[in-house]
Amino acid sequence: MKNTLYPAEPILVVDDEEAILLSVDTILQLAGMNNVLTCSDSRQALEIIQKYRPSVVLLDLNMPHFSGEAIHERLASLYPHIPVIIITGRIDAETAVERMKSGAFDYIVKPVDEKRLVETVKKSLQYKDLLQENQVVGEEAGKGLLQNPQAFAALITNSPKMLQIFGYAESVATTLQPLLICGETGTGKELMARAIHTVSGCPGEFVAVNVAGLDDNVFADTLFGHVKGAFTGAEEHRPGLIDKAAGGTLFLDEIGDLSSGSQIKLLRLLQEKEYMPLGQDSNRRSTARIIASTHVDLWDLQNRELFRQDLHYRLRTHKILLPPLRERREDIGLLVEHFATWSAETLHRQKPHIPRELTTMLESYRFPGNVRELQAMVFDAIARHKSGAISLAVFRHHIWQASKDEGRSCDGSERQGVPILFAEPLPTIKEAIRMLVEEAMQRAGGNQTTAASMLGISQQALSKRLKNREDL
Repeated sequence: MKNTLYPAEPILVVDDEEAILLSVDTILQLAGMNNVLTCSDSRQALEIIQKYRPSVVLLDLNMPHFSGEAIHERLASLYPHIPVIIITGRIDAETAVERMKSGAFDYIVKPVDEKRLVETVKKSLQYKDLLQENQVVGEEAGKGLLQNPQAFAALITNSPKMLQIFGYAESVATTLQPLLICGETGTGKELMARAIHTVSGCPGEFVAVNVAGLDDNVFADTLFGHVKGAFTGAEEHRPGLIDKAAGGTLFLDEIGDLSSGSQIKLLRLLQEKEYMPLGQDSNRRSTARIIASTHVDLWDLQNRELFRQDLHYRLRTHKILLPPLRERREDIGLLVEHFATWSAETLHRQKPHIPRELTTMLESYRFPGNVRELQAMVFDAIARHKSGAISLAVFRHHIWQASKDEGRSCDGSERQGVPILFAEPLPTIKEAIRMLVEEAMQRAGGNQTTAASMLGISQQALSKRLKNREDL
């Protein structure tokens, strides 16, 4: 009986040293990866790749005829979805890092460490599977899971969680009942509201207003309008946003900040579908669909009697909860590419290369400002960019500054670090440092540059600590 091949597409090892090829092949075979191809002639590498479309390529840098750098550049251009792991001698480690900035997945140093090799190859296979899964999910969404995928185009995602939300949004869009969108600041609540309006097919306009800070009179005038002579200075009739949104959608942003008096007026609009412009003694009929959004917990406001229970229930006939960016980290790389393209076009510049370690670094950040914060970070980086790959320093500074600001207490004083709960007995200084380094490496997915940035030390200092773990 023929053994099942794993992985389904072969792992290709390209190296001019037969001993290295035999060593890598043996290590991978013993680890259960029995679908391995080897190539000792760099001139044949691209032909083999074209024929077999490998799941991952392990590529030596220094080879006669064609260098690993030249092959990698062609690979990145023709098959960007195939992860490339650089095999390099210690003297060429700096060149390997440059290859990573050009899109290589990772690198391993000769003589090859068995554990490091197996772990790196397994991670690259998982990475490729994730890319394929995201591609399939996106294709399925366009083929049948969503009837109107183009309506959600502004919400850049491959996240299954987000695509599931799109499906729900599409299913309730045509009911024209009130809908409440909840989510942290910067998660895309207004974009979602616009998408629902598009799917609804309503012929009227989409009209948005931020109700935070509006007092009762301003709220009533803004939404309902007024007639001539309704108050001092009302020299002519002015229709409200309800009129403007007739047959369409009225989007009320930050509904949790609405005053108690305005809540009563909005409740009547939702219950009776009627409103009264200021200075008019007869009701008018509303044909606008109401979508509201909030970044605060309305249940908490309701329990503290700051938000009306009946209004809350009316608003949440349908409800959508948008996840924060830290719960859809698989979208960060996609969003970075999108915002880099948009920023370059906006600034009339050429889009720079985006190194893979940038995504790894950003995936370890909490993003309190969510997608909007990421967009601002990328735009700032593109605006500062001069040449070569995009600078990671701009992103590191933003993360450092944000972490510093987040570390301030309510009275403005600086917190000394982040509170940590220690077990009994307390660890020694060496043990604490070792645990901190291991935690940073785990959060950074094994990327030393990212882990060093988290720890506030240089990559060289971290590398030294990792090599001398027994001294930690």
